[in-house]
Amino acid sequence: MPNRKKIALLKETKIPTDRRVALTPKQGIETLKQYPRWDVFVQPSNLRGYKDEEYNLLGHHVVEDISHCDLLIGIKEVAIETLIPDKTYMFFSHTAKKQSYNRPLLQEILKKNITLIDYEYLTDKNGARLVAFGHWAGVVGAYNALIGWGKKTKAYELERAYLCHDMIEMVDEVKKVKLPNVKILITGGGRVAHGALQTLSHLNLKNVSPSEFLTQHFNEPVVCQIEPHDYVKHKDGKDFDLAHFFQHPDEYVSTFLPYTKVTDILIPCHFWDPRSPVFFTKEHIRQKDFKIQIIADISCDIKIPIPSTLRASTIAEPFYGYNPCTEKEDDPWSFSNITVMSVDNLPGELPRDASQYFGDRLMENIFPHLLEEDKDGVIERATIAKGGKLTERFAYLENYVKGIE
Repeated sequence: MPNRKKIALLKETKIPTDRRVALTPKQGIETLKQYPRWDVFVQPSNLRGYKDEEYNLLGHHVVEDISHCDLLIGIKEVAIETLIPDKTYMFFSHTAKKQSYNRPLLQEILKKNITLIDYEYLTDKNGARLVAFGHWAGVVGAYNALIGWGKKTKAYELERAYLCHDMIEMVDEVKKVKLPNVKILITGGGRVAHGALQTLSHLNLKNVSPSEFLTQHFNEPVVCQIEPHDYVKHKDGKDFDLAHFFQHPDEYVSTFLPYTKVTDILIPCHFWDPRSPVFFTKEHIRQKDFKIQIIADISCDIKIPIPSTLRASTIAEPFYGYNPCTEKEDDPWSFSNITVMSVDNLPGELPRDASQYFGDRLMENIFPHLLEEDKDGVIERATIAKGGKLTERFAYLENYVKGIE
C-alpha cells in the first residue's frame, strides 16, 4: 500500500526504568484495524509490563532498529543519545515548565530537527487534559498508604504492587487488610483522588463528611474526601468560588489545620498551585496534638505545601521517615516520626493496568487527530518543537533553551 506510515513503541530508557507502554498488544492490533495506512513496530524490552512475546504472538514487528519509523511513542523522557533526527516523538518530556534537568534534552531535540509532542499538553478546546495516568497514581498511592500502616503497626504485610501481576492481584492483597478505628483523609476531587478511593473501596470503609470527620469519634475505620472549599477560605470572608480560587489562589488562607489533629493517614491527591496557601508547617507538625502518622503524598510537591515531603522516593524504596525535631529524614517506622511515601511515578507499579487505561484514551482521544487530520488543533497545542524551532505556543522557552534561565 503506498504512503504507508509506521509507529514505533519505544523501550523506556530513563533511569529508574518505567515498565509502562503507550499501547498494549491488543491495542496495537486495534490501531492497525482502525488506521490501515499505519504499521506498528515495537522495540524489544525485558522490563516492559507487557512482554515481547505478547506482542509477537499477535503478529507485531518486534525490532531493535526503529529508524525507519515515522512516529516514535514512549512514556518517560527519551535518552538523549537515542534520539533519531527528523522524527516525530511523543512522550512526557518535562521541559515546558523549564525543568533545568531536561534542558539538554530539549536542546538536542531542536538541534536534531525533531517534532516533539508532549502528552501533558494534549487538551481539548477548554484546556481539559485528554490523556493522563493520574487515576493509577491514586490507585497505587492509596495501596502504599495501607502498606505503610501495616509495616508501622506490624499488623499485617502486603505484597508490593509492582510485584503483583495486575490490579486484580493487588486487590486480593487489599482484602487482607484489617484496620482499627483509624481516620483516613484524602485531599482533592480529581482523577487521582478517585483512584485512591477505588483502592480503599475494597475495604468497605465508612465514608463520612468533613464535619463528621472533624467532630465525631468512630468505632470503625473511616475515610473522608475533602476538596478546596473544605480546606481553604477567602481572606476577606467572601463565599468560596472554585473558579476564582483556581485563578487567584493567593487570595485564600488555609483552614486545614483542624484535620491534622484527627487524621491518622493522610493521602494528598490535590493539585497545588505555588500561589496557594500551604496545608501546614514544620511548626505545626511539632505540636503535641498533631496526629498524622502516615502521609502517602501522591501529589508530591517537594517541601511545600506539606513540609514532610522532603524528596521524591522511589518504587524500590518508597518510604522514609520525617523527624519533626530535626526536620530531616529518619527511621520511617518510629512512632515519633511521620512515615512518608512520595513516589513520583506510582502508575509504573501497575504497568499493565495503567498502560491499558492510557492506551484506551490515546486511541479514543488522540489518534483521530494524530493519525488522521488535526482539525481541532489537539496535536498542534501539544507540539513543543517542530522544524528545529520552538512552536509559537512554547516560544516562552527560548531563554530556557539558551540557558539564560
